[in-house]
Amino acid sequence: MHTREWMDHAPEGARDIETLAGIFPAAYLNAITDVVGVHVGHVTVIADDDIRTGATAIFPHSGNLFQDRVPAGVAVANGHGKMIGVTQIAELGEIETPIVLTNTLAVARAADAILDWTLSQAGNGSARSINPVVGETNDGKLNAIEKRTLSVAQIRHAIDIAGPGPVDEGSVGAGTGTVTMGWKAGIGTSSRVLPPRFGGHTVGVLVQSNFPGSLRVAGVPIGRLLEASDFEAKHADETAVGSIMIVLATNAPLSDRNLTRLARRAFVGVARTGASFSNGSGDYAIAFSTAESVRRSPVRRQEESTLRELPNDRVSPLFLAAIEATEAAIIRSMLKAESMTGRDGTTIDALPIDRTVALLRERGVLPGKRFA
Repeated sequence: MHTREWMDHAPEGARDIETLAGIFPAAYLNAITDVVGVHVGHVTVIADDDIRTGATAIFPHSGNLFQDRVPAGVAVANGHGKMIGVTQIAELGEIETPIVLTNTLAVARAADAILDWTLSQAGNGSARSINPVVGETNDGKLNAIEKRTLSVAQIRHAIDIAGPGPVDEGSVGAGTGTVTMGWKAGIGTSSRVLPPRFGGHTVGVLVQSNFPGSLRVAGVPIGRLLEASDFEAKHADETAVGSIMIVLATNAPLSDRNLTRLARRAFVGVARTGASFSNGSGDYAIAFSTAESVRRSPVRRQEESTLRELPNDRVSPLFLAAIEATEAAIIRSMLKAESMTGRDGTTIDALPIDRTVALLRERGVLPGKRFA
């Protein structure tokens, strides 16, 4: 179910939870695709009793990315991950392919799918160097990841069908088999739009949420309150593993340096939700700008140019928007997900929304009746 359908059918009080993540309003779709030009595509693979996986593709724009590149930055909170393409983003400050998110053991196939797609685009057939960008989290708790079921063709399909508009969330695409802070999670997305006095720009975020910790919403320790006596046993395990991939888009004309700074701020949003940033967690954020004034077109890559970009003194509101949208996207990844049973009969329950709403009302965080 995509964003706006869910808004029409969400459990009572669930939509109110989204208003707790910050002060800036969401844009129309409350999704990364609120940044005009950004496209998203999913492929979801559920088979037998142990295959629960998929892939998600994100495009900064619908054109030929290899020819018309976008400035980008990357930040790493914990590098226990298998991301491809990160060093070239850091070195050159640009993205030249779609971004694909998938499971840990499908990273190589995702890179192949990106290479196939890029070489098939007009004018790219003789390319001798391409930097595919692939992020991952490990969905092995619910998915028989070692079977490597996900194929190059399936991942390529996510790239081919990527489009604008509402984005499916929860247990879809790269989030099909993921788990966050003990609850079923998946793909989540959100956006924030700045008021005109701050430039009116939009920041959109999409997350592949799959990390340990104890859920907090608006500062309320929801995870501890819901789990009661087994809290310590569930969250004090030093071997707890998991990761998060965060993709940020903005139409603000930012340099790759300030996009790197924007990416770093996303981890503040992760921390607000109660993440533990464990030893086994791979935590990455990629940020890019869709603004025409900072594009890396073939001409601009060959000639000296003066780019129109925001100065440092005007980026602070964007930083806050990135924090808020990341926090909201993670919470949405859990609100949208349903309970799932996968490998070895393992069942991961969905977040109990009614109980969560009741706890937030009890503490005066959400409006409405207070429960004893």
